[in-house]
Amino acid sequence: MDTTTATAAGYLTRRPVTQDVTAIYELISLCDTQVIGKADMTLEDVADQINEPAFDKDRDGWVVHDEDGRLVGWAWACRKGRSANVEIDVVVHPEARSLTDRLWDAATGRASQIAAELGHDHAVVDIGLYREDSGKRAVAAARGFAPATSFIRMLVDHEGTVAAPAPPGGVTLHDGLGEEARRQGHAVQQAGFADHFGFTPKGFEEWFADLDSSSSTDWSQLLVARVGGEPAAMLLGTDMFAGDENCGYVRQLAVLPAFRGRGLGRFMLRTAFAADARRGRAGTYLHVDANNSTPALDLYLSVGMRQVLAIDVWRRTV
Repeated sequence: MDTTTATAAGYLTRRPVTQDVTAIYELISLCDTQVIGKADMTLEDVADQINEPAFDKDRDGWVVHDEDGRLVGWAWACRKGRSANVEIDVVVHPEARSLTDRLWDAATGRASQIAAELGHDHAVVDIGLYREDSGKRAVAAARGFAPATSFIRMLVDHEGTVAAPAPPGGVTLHDGLGEEARRQGHAVQQAGFADHFGFTPKGFEEWFADLDSSSSTDWSQLLVARVGGEPAAMLLGTDMFAGDENCGYVRQLAVLPAFRGRGLGRFMLRTAFAADARRGRAGTYLHVDANNSTPALDLYLSVGMRQVLAIDVWRRTV
């Protein structure tokens, strides 16, 4: 499936191009709505996915059309830094289930190739599955994937003005409009996430390029907390949920181990909530690993957040 080929009777497979974004978005939205009752990606999210610097459109993805020209299949594999960890996804129209095996084979096989090209003798392949998606979970299980962790989507509602918290003693906040704060935010994020599921180290240039390529990134929403002038915590908010749900999104939150237990995480969250409320956002989302090595879930519950969705990561080593 490396070039334009007949995948099965009545279907044609080729590599994705930027012009496919709308059709891919419509297919994903259709499948998501059948599973969780609504679309869970925006057109901009799909464009960001295709334009992700780590994603090679000529090698890492496939689109499939039926004989009427309708896009009915979308699959991809994408590296995570230079690690052996590769993410995949496979989306198949309900009326084209015969494509399922071929596209899963293509995505998993490409994941193995990516890892080999990076010098690894195996690939750790991850796919995120909605907990409600029994059909896709059954396919994953039959292919040797097993649940590895769960990411909980949490939401806090904003009604009216949300007061910004006073900073703890000795703490100053700095936004990400300047390179110094961005580099400090990167350093804190890399150290703070080092023990988390699926973490892969990235140098500043790669971290910055990945984020800067996303249409939802707003560097003014990067906050770095310094304690006595020393970087201690970071929070990166984005507009990922702004277009479809008018909500803010905390994409990354990290506190250096030496500064934990001082209320910095709570302070950063409440600061972000107040900023989202000032922007007129109806709420703020974030995702948390249910098996996080830090007690993050308890923190989020304590500031008024609630669970709205669960996405399980299933993993296979090939």
